[in-house]
Amino acid sequence: MSGTSLDGLDLVCVDFKKKKNWDFEILKAKTYSYSSEWKTCLSELHLQNSQQIKEVEKDYVNLLAKFILDFKSDIEGIDFVSSHGHTVFHQPDQGFTLQIGNTPQLSKLIALPLICDFRSQDVELGGQGAPLVPIGDLHLFKSYSCCLNLGGFANVSLPQKAQVTAFDICAVNTVLNVLANEEGLEYDSEGNLAKAGNLISELLNALEALEYYKKKAPKSLGIEWVNEKIFPLLDQYRTNLVEDRIHTYTYHIAKQIGSIFKNTDSVLITGGGAKNNYLISLLNKFSKAKFSIPDPLVVDFKEALIFAFLGLLRIENQVNCLSSVTGASADHSSRNIFYP
Repeated sequence: MSGTSLDGLDLVCVDFKKKKNWDFEILKAKTYSYSSEWKTCLSELHLQNSQQIKEVEKDYVNLLAKFILDFKSDIEGIDFVSSHGHTVFHQPDQGFTLQIGNTPQLSKLIALPLICDFRSQDVELGGQGAPLVPIGDLHLFKSYSCCLNLGGFANVSLPQKAQVTAFDICAVNTVLNVLANEEGLEYDSEGNLAKAGNLISELLNALEALEYYKKKAPKSLGIEWVNEKIFPLLDQYRTNLVEDRIHTYTYHIAKQIGSIFKNTDSVLITGGGAKNNYLISLLNKFSKAKFSIPDPLVVDFKEALIFAFLGLLRIENQVNCLSSVTGASADHSSRNIFYP
């Protein structure tokens, strides 16, 4: 799993078992950090033409293969590799999404079956192609009424008896990390920078007024929306201290998320934002729901875990994309299976 926050490539080796319900055990997990060159390349790839993207993809597939081969060097009995790839474009309302790294060549390089390209089929069926994690929440985290992921974006799963509702709430680390970079930091550790700042009321009001927040699910966000809607607003306040801007944006995140939950909800929080103590304290201010943060392995690797599960469902030809979540015309099993 490679996310929009560009932390690196998350790899997990998971053992799944099913009796009455699905259960899992994470046997090994590791994040392979991207070099500064790769971070720059991937963050700017959406600005390149199709030929340049194809050239970068060839190198990216080799990088993925290098990481996977290193990771699995001491593991026996792997059935398959399930790979999300890295998102370059996500514009489902215009009928397309693109993740690089989903090629038959990767299967050959790692000498294992590869299950990949999970989003494009859903978009072709009229869906958002996101979020895809909710079916994993439904099967693997049944003891919680809601699952909240705080990664590049905040997304939530609200499982109900017959179906699951899920959607992207707002941008999180795609924005916070950029603001922290202004202070020479990779990210705002524990939210300390935000905690030191003061609220810019005019900026908060402008953020809260964005049209996306008024839309009903199914809905999803991509980096294009952040570049078009969020950064221009923040740029209007560049003369303000960075801690004030990051404070205001963190406050905005908590306010948007807090409005989602009922007081009776039990909410599992995962993703890098779960380590942002200041953000979590604000969530508790804006919501009376019971928030729980699991063990560090699940916090850091839940999305990779669930994409492994999506691959398992696909190889068994079971539904792994829910139309109630994405808005697609039907539930379906997505997508490519490549063999070496």
